[in-house]
Amino acid sequence: MRRATVDRNTAETKISVSLNLDGTGQYDNQTGVGFFDHMLDQLSRHSLIDMTIRATGDTHIDDHHTVEDTGIALGQALVQALGDKRGITRYGSCHLAMDDAQVRCALDLSARPYLICNLDFQSDKIGTFDTELVREFFQALSTHGGITLHIDQLHGFNSHHIAEAAFKSVARALRQAVEADPRMSNQLPSTKGAL
Repeated sequence: MRRATVDRNTAETKISVSLNLDGTGQYDNQTGVGFFDHMLDQLSRHSLIDMTIRATGDTHIDDHHTVEDTGIALGQALVQALGDKRGITRYGSCHLAMDDAQVRCALDLSARPYLICNLDFQSDKIGTFDTELVREFFQALSTHGGITLHIDQLHGFNSHHIAEAAFKSVARALRQAVEADPRMSNQLPSTKGAL
């Protein structure tokens, strides 16, 4: 049962994340940040990871804490759901095109967090959403999910398309990485003996 639920409560946010790695991409995400919900929905749908996320935060200040803390909780839930990582594919990658935007993602569920995020947004905001928060989310997800995560924009000028292509490419790469590898059965995908 590759499922997990994580609750994170601070003076700034209250967040609950439930996920099922063996889902069908069903989602119910409500963070109070409309564009971010749209991105989380894409992350769920295209990774085939079922996600239910509830977040309330100090959005009267801005959306930063809500977005970052959701990334933290989601990363922690991924770690719990993956367990010791026996039998998983571990690596994933995707080149994803969305209209003018093309974004490439490569990731490793290595337990060694590292983020390379080369996204060049042409605007500071998408609606009311600060585009710099895309990187903040992926930093939190990478750090707390133990993911080596590389995201590179190859083309694009529309900020909405760039952000959405990034989330979708990460989702597709994550889908590959968490999948069971039929040739590995119950083995660990590492020569170290631990991940």
